[in-house]
Amino acid sequence: MRKQQGNNPPVVMCLSGHDPSGGAGIQADIEAINANHARACTVITALTVQDSHDVQQLIPVELNIFQAAAEAVLNDINVSVFKTGLIANTDVVRAIAEIARQQPTIPLVIDPVLATGSGTRLSSDDFIQVLHDELLPLATIATPNLPEAQQLSGEQNPDACAEKILATGCQFVLITGTHAETKNVINTLYSPTEKVEFTVERLTGEYHGSGCTLASSLAAHLALGHSVKAAVTKALDYTWQTLKHAQAVGTGQLLPNRYYSHD
Repeated sequence: MRKQQGNNPPVVMCLSGHDPSGGAGIQADIEAINANHARACTVITALTVQDSHDVQQLIPVELNIFQAAAEAVLNDINVSVFKTGLIANTDVVRAIAEIARQQPTIPLVIDPVLATGSGTRLSSDDFIQVLHDELLPLATIATPNLPEAQQLSGEQNPDACAEKILATGCQFVLITGTHAETKNVINTLYSPTEKVEFTVERLTGEYHGSGCTLASSLAAHLALGHSVKAAVTKALDYTWQTLKHAQAVGTGQLLPNRYYSHD
């Protein structure tokens, strides 16, 4: 495998769906990773028909095309971190798990996209079970919001959710707190030995792509060599800023401004 040369940025391989609105998915991954001084290589898991309101259609990429694209990148480029987003079927979940098993030294960031921001469900019970059984045990960190953590664990309380997810072998869990009815947003990082809370001001808007932005920027900071806790700290601050500077590109949810610092 080719080694990184000179001042080239580290590479995050993103295994995510395509969002034609540009708010979430692969485009969110690319923007967030580039803005945080790493480089994204992208392997599409699914095509979607969606806008800033909701997803209308979800079309899985054929398994052989997905596998060939991932293999082409890995044979050519020195990947520092894997990051998953929307996955459309269990075959691709299993394919990603196989990639991760073959590259056990590369950190894996899992953003378990199970529903849209407006609540439309994107995954079946069978899909959630396969994700739980085959991919979570390989994860360095998973970044579910509370509803996703509840679906993955079968629990309701955030601490109990995290305990169940960590029991799969996942090393860290970051449960985001935007869905909780609290004055400020409390995001909580769990490991088997520690629980750390990060409190940020709650913004008033509704946003499309905030979870993708968080997971991708976190992956970028892991690729840059930061510890998990440091990467989470930097990614949460960056994501909040992208939401504070969000833009009304469409007629629905606001889109994070992932290049806000260049305004």
